[in-house]
Amino acid sequence: MASTRKRKTSAAKAAGTKAATAPKETSRSKSKARTKETSKAARKSASKSASKPARTAGISRGQFARHAAGAPASADATVTPLPHCHVPVVAPRALPAGISPFREQLIRDIEKRWVNGTVLHYYFFTTGPYAGAAAEMQLVRDAFDIWRQVGIGISFTEVDQIEDAEVRIGFLAGDGAWSFLGRDVIDIPGQQERTMNFGWSIANDRRGVDVAVHEIGHTLGFPHEHQNPIAGIVWDEPAVYRLFGGPPNNWPHETTFHNVLRKLPHSTVEGSAWDPDSIMHYAFPGGLILEPEAYRNGVEPAPGLSAADLAEVRRLYPPLGDEQYPALRPFQLESLAIGPGEQRNYLIEPDHSRKYTIQTVGQSDTLLVLFEEVDGDLAYLAGDDDSGTDYNAQIELRLHKGKRYVLRVRLYLNYTSGDTAILLS
Repeated sequence: MASTRKRKTSAAKAAGTKAATAPKETSRSKSKARTKETSKAARKSASKSASKPARTAGISRGQFARHAAGAPASADATVTPLPHCHVPVVAPRALPAGISPFREQLIRDIEKRWVNGTVLHYYFFTTGPYAGAAAEMQLVRDAFDIWRQVGIGISFTEVDQIEDAEVRIGFLAGDGAWSFLGRDVIDIPGQQERTMNFGWSIANDRRGVDVAVHEIGHTLGFPHEHQNPIAGIVWDEPAVYRLFGGPPNNWPHETTFHNVLRKLPHSTVEGSAWDPDSIMHYAFPGGLILEPEAYRNGVEPAPGLSAADLAEVRRLYPPLGDEQYPALRPFQLESLAIGPGEQRNYLIEPDHSRKYTIQTVGQSDTLLVLFEEVDGDLAYLAGDDDSGTDYNAQIELRLHKGKRYVLRVRLYLNYTSGDTAILLS
């Protein structure tokens, strides 16, 4: 049975009205894909960050930049040009007309991020045109392990069934290296489709595991660092189009613009400083950058994760500790009391088996994701993202006595006075 969705109202009003009566059942039309995130319970420890690995044995840093850009390493030794990653073009999610620029900025900044505590299950195609060689797959496993060693709240598990995977990795030759960005992984491609591809032999690539570390960075939600608007890069655009339009990339103008020349919106970089050593930064030869003058002879990112990469991924996905989550009980408003981009977690242990409604209360933009504890892991059940709408995020489903559930709530923005609260009814 369906009913009208609840419009956003203040938590103060709801304290006197909503807690007294359970909301009517609601038919939800939100995309399951936008909130299908799987997670484990809080991990008991996080390993110390790995030191920056040297990924280019036998090749100097100066040569590394020229190799990555596709130019000869020296006048007397021609090196096989190397291709670059290109991120698929995804149109921005449509938001209602009339929302404030500040509200839209926060939504755009946060919407690609995973809920912290998510387990990303990855799957390799092993048959057909997407299948990869054993050495290629092992390099990608090594790359996941590099991110794992950083010690963050996102974890990675390999699965052998495509139905269980959020991240599906192919090795289709000639299709380039690419990954969807952050939660686009679960929103755009179908369940039988790739979310990441390696279109050349990364086992024979001089950049080694860094190629795969870069693509996993996209899956975590990180864009190309050289497109950071704070960098203030002024390009010699005809030279850029000539370089990337030639072999081995052979990109049309649109791909070069989208992956090199296009500046990211300021809202998506949160004022972060430009990091030319980032794993998400291309190496560029001289002759492409006009300004800053210091980079006219090229940019040479050092191999491995930079100090800024480590700091940023830990900021967005801090390690989960052993803390006990507060209980969420029926008909008791729980204030979130968090800022934009922050997250609260709640434990639900039903006293009765019945249909429950979980919803936010207040004029805010939030993401709700509900998990069930199964054999010590957390399995995704349902989710809702109300960002940019006039309605509160809401989940309705049957919960069972004797089982444990974890609710993760992330705030985009509380855009009026008063707090946002959570109500179980």
